[in-house]
Amino acid sequence: MTDARDQGLTLNPRFDSQGLITAVVTDADNGDVLMVAHMNRQALDLTVETRFAHFWSRSRNSLWKKGETSGHMLAVRDIRIDCDQDAVWVKAVPAGPTCHTGARSCFFRRVNAEGLSEVDAAS
Repeated sequence: MTDARDQGLTLNPRFDSQGLITAVVTDADNGDVLMVAHMNRQALDLTVETRFAHFWSRSRNSLWKKGETSGHMLAVRDIRIDCDQDAVWVKAVPAGPTCHTGARSCFFRRVNAEGLSEVDAAS
């Protein structure tokens, strides 16, 4: 591979046709996946600058700072980008539930042959 985007140290995100990049957020302390969202250039820049997670809401078609109204902000400890720079991994410390449902993580259900079941917080 000779692509500077794949191997270099220059940030050059590959946004999709809607100007978005996928963002996976994990708990910085225990590694649990908390949420998956999207960022546009402004959201990524604000996240880097402020160290609080910002995203682009596709449903509201607007920029949002996670926890701005609930107080459940995500304090960013680390931001990584994948090899071809089309996804970011945000390691954060949540100030409360991450999911809009009030669950700690958006991934609180397990898929199985019977359908869905709740995931025990300890598993």
